[in-house]
Amino acid sequence: MGWKTLDDVAMAGKTVLTRVDINVPMEGGRVTDTTRIDKIRPTVEDIIARGGKVVLLAHFDRPKGKVVPEMSLGHVKEALAASLGRKVVFGADCVGDPARAAIAAAAQGDVVLLENTRFHPGEEKNDAGLAAQMAALGDIYVNDAFSAAHRAHASTEGIARLLPKAAGRLMEAELKALEAALGAPVRPVVAVVGGAKVSTKLDLLGNLVGKVDHLVIGGGMANTFLVAQGVEVGKSLAERDMAETAREILAKAKAAGCTIHLPLDVVVAREFKAGAANETVAAGACPADAMILDAGPQTVAALTGVFETCKTLIWNGPLGAFEIEPFNAATNAAARVAASLTRAGKMVSVAGGGDTVAALNQAGAAADFTFISTAGGAFLEWMEGKVLPGVAALNG
Repeated sequence: MGWKTLDDVAMAGKTVLTRVDINVPMEGGRVTDTTRIDKIRPTVEDIIARGGKVVLLAHFDRPKGKVVPEMSLGHVKEALAASLGRKVVFGADCVGDPARAAIAAAAQGDVVLLENTRFHPGEEKNDAGLAAQMAALGDIYVNDAFSAAHRAHASTEGIARLLPKAAGRLMEAELKALEAALGAPVRPVVAVVGGAKVSTKLDLLGNLVGKVDHLVIGGGMANTFLVAQGVEVGKSLAERDMAETAREILAKAKAAGCTIHLPLDVVVAREFKAGAANETVAAGACPADAMILDAGPQTVAALTGVFETCKTLIWNGPLGAFEIEPFNAATNAAARVAASLTRAGKMVSVAGGGDTVAALNQAGAAADFTFISTAGGAFLEWMEGKVLPGVAALNG
């Protein structure tokens, strides 16, 4: 861990430029989900408690370097103030006189929110000049936006090179959880990787087979691996042109001592709709006119056995078409087993990715997982073994 936390930096009397992710969903000019705003509260409160003045840097939507009024962070000000329970002073730009005026107008204990960093074309280009203008506004830089850490932008990477810096509480929690899961995990380690296509998770699979003891493959991806082993999957979603790649991954896993687990039995149907007539068959017995939509109970029982032998779990992606019943059964059952083992102190469980979070919430299992990442792309790139610019810039 080469990065500092809020505990390592003196903040009394300092202006603390704090990069956050408050790119929240909106409808009719109002915030419809404050989850991302709520998550920055510990960092904001900690900085204020340590005598620092909080100045928030953030992006909103994709204005592509132009001022787009409907993408102004001004629309978030009211929800931010309500969540934090503090006065929020809005700056009409993230650099220059408007930013300086907002910072000067804020009393200690207030929060300053600066305008959308992506209104400047230099933000996504990681322009050194823009980063310097931002850095000139404060004394310390704190990054609390792990979800944006896979982007080398002026507000996530460039500015971190110019000021004393630290990870915010949300960033700290994310990095510690991921380090516990992949960096220096307690073994054995099992990874669950689901989703539709092998082609979108090649880097992930390639990295994991060298780092985990067990790799569970589910969803449409599992069908591609079955095809690669000569198993017919009827009308199921499968990337037949990726069969050779799947065989290469299987060979790499074998060489690395990683056991790959594919479905033993599957739930098949003729229609992809809620409540469709279905049956459970052996993985190699999918009828030619049917499609595989979930793993079966025999598979869940086998996964339960694997989970019970493991100390660390990393989860990304569902085991079946979890969005529609009854094809959410395997994902729900496996998630509840993982949650139970975590609750009993027998397993460290880390999960992430949009579909994963939705699936674990649906299963009622999310609350018992050790850590749920909402970072999406950054979480995936970390699992793929890639260097995240926003994290790397905090080191040293």
